[in-house]
Amino acid sequence: MTSKLMSTLAVATFAAAVSTIAAAPSATAEPCPDVQVIFARGTTEPAGLGSVGGPFVEDLRAKVAPQSVVGTAVDYPATNDFGNSVPAGTSAARALIESTAASCPNTKMVLGGFSQGAAVVQLAANEATAQSGDHVAASALFGAPRSSFSSMLASGQALPSLAPQYAANAIDQCNVGDPICWEGGMDMGAHVSYVQSGKVAQAADFVAARV
Repeated sequence: MTSKLMSTLAVATFAAAVSTIAAAPSATAEPCPDVQVIFARGTTEPAGLGSVGGPFVEDLRAKVAPQSVVGTAVDYPATNDFGNSVPAGTSAARALIESTAASCPNTKMVLGGFSQGAAVVQLAANEATAQSGDHVAASALFGAPRSSFSSMLASGQALPSLAPQYAANAIDQCNVGDPICWEGGMDMGAHVSYVQSGKVAQAADFVAARV
């Protein structure tokens, strides 16, 4: 093979490679959704959106279609060690709220939480920057710690509540007899039946009207 032919082949091979690289699609970030649900699961539930958060996101998605809805789970321990678990969850949820507001300013945020997770998102919302809070369209709480029993579990620490700027667009669901939120309640079965009681679907209706 002559040097001229080898040179021609080399140039052709290089040109083909450049053409292939140019034609390959570039990696792009996922587009911002219309609605971002930030949800904190309940105590001892496996990592993820949890038994309440998953159905809530699905119900909301169906109600606001064709808007896009993405559910993001707060990554925190969700253990019975409330003194460490709640602060860790609060920090993680606040970071999600602030990063979503910064990176997706046109996205409507929905905050949600079940049981301990409800306490987490309330504290996180109250601690988030005012600019981030402006992007929160609605909040949905389920079995939020409200009772004397919850206060006892929290070793007498003050139980959180949503700051006034969030309260008007928040729904606070409590099943009758749920000892975590219903004063004097003694039915732990009520605490784990928010889907069955229809309160998850009700909350999705409430939030859908605000996004």
